[in-house]
Amino acid sequence: MKQNILIVEDHELTRFGLKTTFEGVDFVENIYEADSAETAIKVFNENKVDVIIMDLGLPNMNGIEATKEIRSSNKDVKIIILTSHNDEKEVLNSLKAGANAYCSKEINPKRLIEVVRSVADGAAWFDPSIAHIVLKASANSPSFDTEDNRKDYDLTSREAQILKLMTEGYSNMEIAQILVISINTTKAHVANILQKLEVDDRLQAALKALKNKIV
Repeated sequence: MKQNILIVEDHELTRFGLKTTFEGVDFVENIYEADSAETAIKVFNENKVDVIIMDLGLPNMNGIEATKEIRSSNKDVKIIILTSHNDEKEVLNSLKAGANAYCSKEINPKRLIEVVRSVADGAAWFDPSIAHIVLKASANSPSFDTEDNRKDYDLTSREAQILKLMTEGYSNMEIAQILVISINTTKAHVANILQKLEVDDRLQAALKALKNKIV
């Protein structure tokens, strides 16, 4: 299914680079642009947008505030934070605001395309460099509550393999390629993993796996 993407970035050169990255990508239909949070909200309200790539350091209203406002009016849009900062407060506030993914601007363009693809497909993703921040916060957060690590989750060896790759940020397509299995088989394994770990999405599964040393 084709996706309409909104790029929110106040630096023109960076915005141009991001737009160029997604031009011609097979799953992208339209690419919209905004140089501020206010413009982003206006563009979002006037167009059908499926995925937003959101910078945090915007003038006036920042990316976290924009994410909150957009999320309050639309629960379905996917929001990916793309920033050069890995500040603990910003990371946690972004996730609390409703971001589906948090990426460093150091990310490889091809990797970013795969992140957008997987997030559009319903996955949650966070840059491996911020895993320790989220894990630290999860210790006392009911949002990411986990079970005692003595619990037997009854994962098969293949499911454990896939869960480990999930914690490393790989998309379903990449996991399928690495393990030389079909994308449908991968999705079925992921669904089983979420059910066994009693979590709702890949982000919670990754956090639970890392915190409880399941893999």
